[in-house]
Amino acid sequence: MTKLIKLDPINQEIALQTNDNLLAALLKKDLNVSEECGGRGMCSTCHIYIKDGMDSLSPLNRREQRTLEVITTANHYSRLACQARVIGQGVVIEIPSGMYLNEIDNIEDLIGRRAEKPILHPITSKVLVEEGKLITRSMITQLKDTKIAVSDYLAKTSDASIIL
Repeated sequence: MTKLIKLDPINQEIALQTNDNLLAALLKKDLNVSEECGGRGMCSTCHIYIKDGMDSLSPLNRREQRTLEVITTANHYSRLACQARVIGQGVVIEIPSGMYLNEIDNIEDLIGRRAEKPILHPITSKVLVEEGKLITRSMITQLKDTKIAVSDYLAKTSDASIIL
């Protein structure tokens, strides 16, 4: 059965089947969400806020709860779109503002420019570069190091989940 999900504040609706996760629909809309961890609930790149209809979603699982505890911008209304499955009507979603570091193809291109949006850490959602800040060479080095560390972390957790 089809469920309609509302995206706030852009006032768009997405149709999903019962038990589909929110991430699939959000990716189709080309919004600021991604699946850095492959939809395993281990990163913050699909972190969203539920403005209404929390009871129309599947309950939090243990992995999602642990991940939300690390996300610096998470609150009582936070969910990971890859883990939240639609079971009822009336869900209204808000996507946090910012750009995740993993979305930047060539970090070097940012040198000397001002950040158009906050640049966020893909695991914790911590703001690495504030909106409007001039991006310096030392910032680029830190961003590259962070990107490598995140890739290493996700590769290790992917290997660990295969072993389990």
